Amino acid sequence: MKRYYYLILLFLSPAVYGQQQWGLKDCIAYGLKNNRSNTIYANDKKEATAKAHEALAGYLPQISVTGDLDDNLKLEESVIPAGIFGTTPLKIALTQRYNTTGLAEVNQTIYDQSLLTGLKANKVNDQQADLNVRQNVETIIYNVSKAYYQIYIYREQLSLLKINLETYDRQMQLSALKVKKGVVLQSDMDKVTVNYNNTQSQISVAESNLIASENQLKNTMGYPLRASLLVDSLAPIKDAPVLSDSSSFNAQNRTDYQLSKVNEQLLLINQKSIRAEAYPKLTAYAKYGTVGFGNTLSPALSDQNTFSSIGLKLSIPLFDFYKRNARYKEAEYEHLNAIEQTKIDEDNFRLDFENARTKMDKAQSDMENNIRNIELARSVFRTTDLQFQKGVTDLTDWLNSQSSLKEAQNNYLTSLYNFYLAKIDLEQANGTLQNFYNTL
Repeated sequence: MKRYYYLILLFLSPAVYGQQQWGLKDCIAYGLKNNRSNTIYANDKKEATAKAHEALAGYLPQISVTGDLDDNLKLEESVIPAGIFGTTPLKIALTQRYNTTGLAEVNQTIYDQSLLTGLKANKVNDQQADLNVRQNVETIIYNVSKAYYQIYIYREQLSLLKINLETYDRQMQLSALKVKKGVVLQSDMDKVTVNYNNTQSQISVAESNLIASENQLKNTMGYPLRASLLVDSLAPIKDAPVLSDSSSFNAQNRTDYQLSKVNEQLLLINQKSIRAEAYPKLTAYAKYGTVGFGNTLSPALSDQNTFSSIGLKLSIPLFDFYKRNARYKEAEYEHLNAIEQTKIDEDNFRLDFENARTKMDKAQSDMENNIRNIELARSVFRTTDLQFQKGVTDLTDWLNSQSSLKEAQNNYLTSLYNFYLAKIDLEQANGTLQNFYNTL
């Protein structure tokens, strides 16, 4: 019964999700939990942990066990010179046909500066993985917000288009009555009909765009595409983000800048690790083994002689200077280039911030102007519509005022979308997308 209960919940869950009103913060929160990219960056984090274990393993005991079985089909012979055991040289074999050897060996690194230096990269690799996760979070916040705003704009467009359609429909009905009375020509009614049909086509396109934008939002969130998603309306625009001056900008707030600094550290560690390869390496070892001989296989396996040894091994590289020095220079130049690239990135980030501030300022100004302009265009149309009903003005003036209203509506929608886009772009440029999400 429990299995069926969970299956019912599984199939009903999209419907349950679809019944609630989804605000922007809800959509972002869902995306942060369900976007598939989260799995990739979580695996990257685990990979960094595995790399740390791999680096640490170089300082852990290394144990190996080997075994050999040799069948010497033709024994190798050594020659004892004449005069030692006789007047003629003597040929003897120092082994037998079958040889068996078993060996267990333990090696423990006592000192290896290259490995010690490489261990410092573990913490930096963890920082890099954490920053990649954070950058993915910011990307999800940005993409979900952008898709959410797009839905809002298409909804606004549909609302305005439907109002226009009702206006044209009402005018077509009035014109039809006037045509019957012979007061208005059929061509005048046709002009209104053309605008009505054009508006219907625009509504059809806007509805398709709205569906596409909703699917885009679902995809960005990791939400089932076939499930219903009721996006809540945005709250009325109150105040735009406070525009900070240039002196308040700090590139360190940006995750991609921090990633550049982490890359510098990794390259510096690699550079030091290569230099440390010139230092002596000290290793302790212990060996225990067995060896057996026989002209047949059986005694070579059953009659085993044991041996063991312990000791220290010191390795001092002497003649790899040129290769190591070349590798060190390569790593040094890579590190220097990374430092310069970070400086370039910092300048570019500041430029992004300045451009985002400028766009935000202009988008806010344009939106405020277009809000006033659309109200003015509505007022002009209401006056013209009233005059047309009283016969004071003609259809041409009515169509012109309606056309001006539609242009004002289009400008308003464009400026509204630019405002929301500039708003999220400014948060991204300033490295405050996480704060933007927390304050929603």
